[in-house]
Amino acid sequence: MTKCTDILQPLPNEISLSKVLHALSDPVRMEIVLKIAKAGQVACGAFDIPMPKSTLSHHFKVLRESGVVTSRREGNELMNSLRSEELEERFPGLLKSIIAAGSR
Repeated sequence: MTKCTDILQPLPNEISLSKVLHALSDPVRMEIVLKIAKAGQVACGAFDIPMPKSTLSHHFKVLRESGVVTSRREGNELMNSLRSEELEERFPGLLKSIIAAGSR
């Protein structure tokens, strides 16, 4: 694990397939990933998902700790983007296939 400011994120060689698949198995997390894939990068506060902020934060934490997304601080916001290149290198075609299937 490496720290991006105060945010724990796995190194590319630490990303495991089982954690990625677990993170993407939840419909809320899948919705988050699809929105980030479409926008490129999204602030945590920009998601219009009807749930408590703490629950949404938990979903981002699972995605970040599994290696699906990376987060960086920009002022008071956490900006999130997919770790597309790292995931493609580690598991070729996986993220593209999941995004394509989820977009249908």
